Amino acid sequence: MSSPRSNEALEFYGLKAVVTGGASGIGLAVVESLLSRGCHVAVLDRDQSEVPGAHFVLCDVSDDASVRIAIADAVKTLGGLDVVVNNAGIGAQGNVEANDDDEWHRVFDVNVFGIVRVSRTALPSLRESHYAAIVNTCSIAAEIGLPNRALYSATKGAVLALTRAMAADYLNEGIRVNCVNPGTADTPWVKRLLSQANDPEAELKALAARQPHHRLVSADEVAGAICYLASPLSGSTTGTALNVDGGLIGLRLPPRSVE
Repeated sequence: MSSPRSNEALEFYGLKAVVTGGASGIGLAVVESLLSRGCHVAVLDRDQSEVPGAHFVLCDVSDDASVRIAIADAVKTLGGLDVVVNNAGIGAQGNVEANDDDEWHRVFDVNVFGIVRVSRTALPSLRESHYAAIVNTCSIAAEIGLPNRALYSATKGAVLALTRAMAADYLNEGIRVNCVNPGTADTPWVKRLLSQANDPEAELKALAARQPHHRLVSADEVAGAICYLASPLSGSTTGTALNVDGGLIGLRLPPRSVE
């Protein structure tokens, strides 16, 4: 088995990756990071924004036929597949009473079943890789109870469980499966939520204060974690949920003193 270049800046040299939801936010940051590290990347997204240096494929992860066509296109264009980043997802607000059945089905269809569709379609190609890795974008909402996020949290809890089950299923085939749990991140979706608040500035301060490092997580920070989990240099890391949350899940700090 040949090894990737030893220079860590190019640890993905010559490898091929698919990133769903890669046209904006965290997905775009992942694509740009992978490209900078020598990876060939296909972006699968409903947003037809071109990403310089990447191959774009129109894809709706809630549609199995769309997923199959997109993965086939990506594998053919890239010449194989080593990494799948399941990043496509949608948000939802409210408690368990707030959304009807149709909305529950819609969000699960993207956030959970989308990962299933993409992963199962990509697996035959991943089995041919020496460095196969799947990374799912999960959330701290899978680990802690957040107010007014019942539907969203339920989907991310499913993603966390699915990640660990997949890691167990495919370990002996040499396919690693992990997920990343971002805290509240500076993404287009969060910006849309803030724009709808009665006092966006106060809401932003509240979101930042919830995280121990007192700011939003950047898309680049989440991308760095995803690239770590996907990297061939992380060959012993599987079944792991990597928190990128400013310490929210793991730390219990005393309140800041008020000047």
